[in-house]
Amino acid sequence: MTADRNSGSADAASADAAGGASVADADKAVEAAARAARGTVADLAAVPDEQLDAALRAIADHLGSRADAVLAANEADIEAARADGIRDALLDRLRLDPARIEAIAGQLWALAEVPAEPSRRTIRELPEDLVLTEVRRPVGVIGANFEARPNVVVDVASQFVKSRNAGVLRTGSAAIRSAIALADEVLAPALTAAGLDPAMIQLVRAPGQDSARALVRQPRLIPLVILRGSGDSTRALAAEAASHGVRTLAHADGGAVLYLDADADGAMAEQLIEASLDRLGVCNRLNLLLVHPSRWEEMLPRIRRLLTRLDINASLPPHTHPLGHEWALDPGHESTVTIAPADGPRAAALLANEETSGLAASIVTEDDAAAAEFLGAYAGTGAFWNASTRLLDGFKLFSVPETGINIDAVPGPRGPVTFRDLYLRQFVVTPE
Repeated sequence: MTADRNSGSADAASADAAGGASVADADKAVEAAARAARGTVADLAAVPDEQLDAALRAIADHLGSRADAVLAANEADIEAARADGIRDALLDRLRLDPARIEAIAGQLWALAEVPAEPSRRTIRELPEDLVLTEVRRPVGVIGANFEARPNVVVDVASQFVKSRNAGVLRTGSAAIRSAIALADEVLAPALTAAGLDPAMIQLVRAPGQDSARALVRQPRLIPLVILRGSGDSTRALAAEAASHGVRTLAHADGGAVLYLDADADGAMAEQLIEASLDRLGVCNRLNLLLVHPSRWEEMLPRIRRLLTRLDINASLPPHTHPLGHEWALDPGHESTVTIAPADGPRAAALLANEETSGLAASIVTEDDAAAAEFLGAYAGTGAFWNASTRLLDGFKLFSVPETGINIDAVPGPRGPVTFRDLYLRQFVVTPE
């Protein structure tokens, strides 16, 4: 592998993980990575499905055999993050351990067993003995910018491999050591072992926000970028991308809603509250808890006792913040849930529509009519009945890792974005 095919050998690769690259360095690193990835696209079209699945299994195998190196790099990231004042949920996002590595590997094994999507399908016969066929073509090179979560390096890379796309990955600087270890110790050797060009998955190693901005300014080399992260910074990147003609699948906001209806089973409500708070740094965790007024006096003491046991703070009326304030993105206050009344299923759904990002909302009720009213009125990405919003996840819903969760209110991929969404439609007309 020559230097111009491997962004890891570029000068930016040796940048101090705790520092930042200059704008010029960032632009250079992203362009080099994009060109290296693009050089593999033509060959990917002819790779058999079985070979792609073998690559996924090889990545899982290398995760196990190189776990010590990955965990050592991750521990260095953790120590640096603590020194920088990163705590609680954000630190939990950054952490890898043997159980998490095993879970990532398990998802890869599962993905390898998922049948590939058909490459073409006949739509209809046309006049004059012609046939219309829809062909699915890979995008080519896809960028991905995501928060400091090392597991996402593998999740996104696996989706690109499965969909025959090359990729350019960029993660938050806090996870750069872990990401480099995963790229060099796991992804590259596994792809090589499976007979694929390891240059198909590139990692931008120039730390700092300039590399994120550089990623969304390459419309000819990287026409689509998946954006994950926190609120304002991701929205700013989406705006930057649009100004340069780059399309994005953006996941900027989260914060899930749970509504306890008049006919909610109290024990089930407590179980779902606890299940929805198992991790505080994720987008689909419980953020806003709505309670029917008829159950307020009964349920509020039970809820507060439960939250106290879970070491979670309750934000109660009158609120000094918007109801949909996303606690996962509020450093130092992640261990908080907003609690408010809602006058029935429709009122709860409208509050979720108007006051939150529209990621996910769930109703707890034994009343079928109330559930139907809530599900009919809620317009968000994921709607649930007597179930935790933590289920809004690619692997939990589809047994497939995700690149992120798109909550756009326009046609296109919505919800967990997986390899099935990373294609272009081509319409081909041929003689019958």
